[in-house]
Amino acid sequence: MKNKWLSFFSGRVQLELTGRGIERLLNECTRQGIPVFHVKKKKEAVLLYLQLQDVHAFRRIRRKFKCKAQFINRKGFPFLLLKSKLNIGFTIGFAMFFILLFLLSNMVWKIDVTGAKPETEHQMMQHLKEIGVKKGRLQFLMMSPEKIQKSLTNGIDNITWVGVDLKGTTIHMKVVEKNEPEKEKYVSPRDIVAKKKATITRMFVQKGQPMAAIHDHVEKGQLLVSGLIGSEEHQQEVASKADIYGETWYRSEVTVPLETLFNVYTGKVRTKHKLSFGSLAIPIWGMTLKQEELKHPKTEQEKHSLHFLGFKLPVSYIKEQTRESEEALRKYTKEEAVQEGIKMGKQDVEDKIGENGEVKSEKVLHQTVENGKVKLIILYQVIEDIVQTTPIVRETEE
Repeated sequence: MKNKWLSFFSGRVQLELTGRGIERLLNECTRQGIPVFHVKKKKEAVLLYLQLQDVHAFRRIRRKFKCKAQFINRKGFPFLLLKSKLNIGFTIGFAMFFILLFLLSNMVWKIDVTGAKPETEHQMMQHLKEIGVKKGRLQFLMMSPEKIQKSLTNGIDNITWVGVDLKGTTIHMKVVEKNEPEKEKYVSPRDIVAKKKATITRMFVQKGQPMAAIHDHVEKGQLLVSGLIGSEEHQQEVASKADIYGETWYRSEVTVPLETLFNVYTGKVRTKHKLSFGSLAIPIWGMTLKQEELKHPKTEQEKHSLHFLGFKLPVSYIKEQTRESEEALRKYTKEEAVQEGIKMGKQDVEDKIGENGEVKSEKVLHQTVENGKVKLIILYQVIEDIVQTTPIVRETEE
């Protein structure tokens, strides 16, 4: 028989035919559409196989002939199932053993973190517990490594990047922390000048000779700290170092629409669980005949590979979530749009001046409403770092 798997699951029996009329019996089976395979002649007998489902039809035909038939072998899943019923305890134990082994092969037994300080590692472990990632948890019930990475990066402030890799039953995490101490580098002698026009509000000089003071108004490029120290006869060149902050102004143009259309989730979610064999996905849970239709559905899938004894199986578990979304219209009054524009402009300025800068105040210089949009010109008063280093230039005498 060509399809051995089909033969195994349907079951087959081996018969021994003896007596007269065997050839006529086989011809009659062929005419009646009963497949006979693996036919062999053994002395005065003939051995052959039948599918289990054809046994009753074969018996009816055999009664018309004088030959005898004896069952000598039984193979296939139905007979294995019959034997397992006779040894139910052993069968259940055997099945439970493989189920337990499969589950243990798909659990997380170790979380390995490298590149993080003990304090950071503790924070990461606490965060992982909050999102359901811990030892003894089934891998296909957790977030995917990509989502774990995103959650850690967004949830812990003192890490810049974390790589998450799932290998077997171990989650490997490689961490890059923020504010890592930099190695001291040689810095050549230099001056400090103002990088823009400002009024100095704060000044702390660590190295160099101050050439300006707090409340001084300075122009762009003006010398603030000289790298030449000592008397004229015994001058020494150093790399100037100082923290100098000044009051500056930023002009920002912002446009805010009075009406904005965007998509929001309604809270209705449909979850399906599937087993994937290559490109074939078979639903195993979450399928119902009557399903409420979701408007503007958006579907997300999480795919988890399954393992057995450290080997990756050609089977994957898929969790598919379909969320209903709807269009929402957000409306601003003119006053609300102005306030939103001020916030947007402030955020843009804060991105430019960095985390050490500060926006002190703002003033709307001009506002107009055109084509359903509020256009603003805003002036922001800012305190920011105005330090800019430059090599020391000595004046040469002619």
